[in-house]
Order: sequence, then structure tokens, then C-alpha cells
Amino acid sequence: MSGGFAKSLLLMEFWRGLGLTFSYMFRKKATVNFPHEKGPLSPRFRGEHALRRYPNGEERCIACKLCEAVCPAQAITIEAEPRPDGSRRTTRYDIDMTKCIYCGLCQEACPVDAIVEGPNFEFAAETREELLYDKEKLLLNGERWERAIAANLAADAPYR
Repeated sequence: MSGGFAKSLLLMEFWRGLGLTFSYMFRKKATVNFPHEKGPLSPRFRGEHALRRYPNGEERCIACKLCEAVCPAQAITIEAEPRPDGSRRTTRYDIDMTKCIYCGLCQEACPVDAIVEGPNFEFAAETREELLYDKEKLLLNGERWERAIAANLAADAPYR
């Protein structure tokens, strides 16, 4: 009982807490000034969706509809038609981002790496309609983020 009384009288818990506070004051700061500084992202980060093109400018999507079939949220809608050379291409590729759960199954199912989830996490919308992505918007995302997407896919290639 006398040991507890002495600790209480000398405010030992207070001094230990104060010492811990001072030890953190002189360490390197862990916070990031977000809009101006960005932290590192994993190559496997799943952000905003994008449709990619081949280096010659042709769309990668072959309208196999595997991404549409595997999507657990049923957020993807694809319509396709055959081209004169016999290959199929999409005429409509829509993603309802309000339904999307960012699971990455669409990216894993795609045999040609056409649909990917890119590194962009800074996308917001004021209306629901802005979150209904059509083929043109997805292709623009692919063009905008192609270098980062290609680097992420190359970094992740040994694990696929």
C-alpha cells in the first residue's frame, strides 16, 4: 500500500506520460501535407477504372465479357458487334461506379489487360450521373494514366 501511495503522491504516471510526449516531439513527423504531398501507393492499388489501348492506338478490349460476368456487383455492362475483319469490339462499355466495390476481379479476369483499376484515388462527383462511366471516359482515363498503369502492371507481373 505504501508503494502505491508514493507513486500517487509523486505523480509517476504523469511524469511517464510527459516523458513519452517529449520523446515524440523530437521524432520525424508522420503526417503528410496531403494536397501538396502524396504518400506512396502500392502497385496493386485499386483506384479509378480505365480502358487501355495498344501502342498502335487500337482498343485492347476484345468484348469477351469476362469482366461483366465476374463482377459481383453487376456494375459493368458491355455490348459488342463483330468488325469486318472478324474480330469483336465493344460498342458500349459502361461501369456504374456507384455499384462498384473495387474488388479488382474485372482486372484479374481480363485476358488482354484492357480494363484496369488505375492509381487515381482523387475522383469525386457532385451528382450520381457523373459516376456512370461510359467507354469514352474510360478510354480517356486509360490515356491519362497509361504510364503509371503500365509501370504498376510491370511491377506486379511476377506475382500474377
